[in-house]
Amino acid sequence: MLLDERVAVITGGGRGLGRGIAMAFLAEGARVVAASRHEDGMRELRAAGGDRVLFHEVDVRDAKSVRDLMAAAAGHFGRVDTVVANAGASAPGPITAADPQEWAEVVHTNLVGTFHCVQAAVPHLERAGDGRVITLSSALATRIAPGSSAYSASKAGIEMFTRMAAVELAPKGITVNCLAPGFVDAGMGRQLAANDRVWPQYERRLAMGRLGRPDEVARAAVFLAGSDGSYVNGHVLEVNGGLNW
Repeated sequence: MLLDERVAVITGGGRGLGRGIAMAFLAEGARVVAASRHEDGMRELRAAGGDRVLFHEVDVRDAKSVRDLMAAAAGHFGRVDTVVANAGASAPGPITAADPQEWAEVVHTNLVGTFHCVQAAVPHLERAGDGRVITLSSALATRIAPGSSAYSASKAGIEMFTRMAAVELAPKGITVNCLAPGFVDAGMGRQLAANDRVWPQYERRLAMGRLGRPDEVARAAVFLAGSDGSYVNGHVLEVNGGLNW
């Protein structure tokens, strides 16, 4: 198995894309700490992984909460090999009508939350050796989508943060890469596709004519977390089926 016995911490791991990544990691033999603010969606993970799955409550906006998560993961499984900083939020709407607090909350959850995860994980990943960090961006980090200013800005920040972290952490034996999914049939992507008013303008841009599946993004995460991705560092891997804009 590609991830046999490796310990992975996945924030936002109980639902949507995070759950898809967790399921793929379990299928490849990993032990998974699925972390989120709520225990929703854990039944499927526990059925798939049994005692190889641990739930831990976390708020990625809180640095101490994230440090406690990493310590709990290492305490339970003995080590941390991989961190997937997946937890995210969105607050759609035009800039002129955006609530400043909601806008800041998206940036705090997505960008600052990713920083908290990486910073808290470094001592554990360095101790384990061959540590891997996978951050989550989006196709909207590099494409204009009116109404997504907070989300897009936060994801663009994650991509540059990933490149910086990759350079700084490489001497510690830690690689840092980023997944940038397109429109996926899970979480926010599914919600967008259900919006009959907005979705048609995005649907025509899908070169493959369909939403991606969570497992298709998850396989890319397995690659970055496994030995096949050992010399990939500081890379933003787009998994979008070919968006034509």
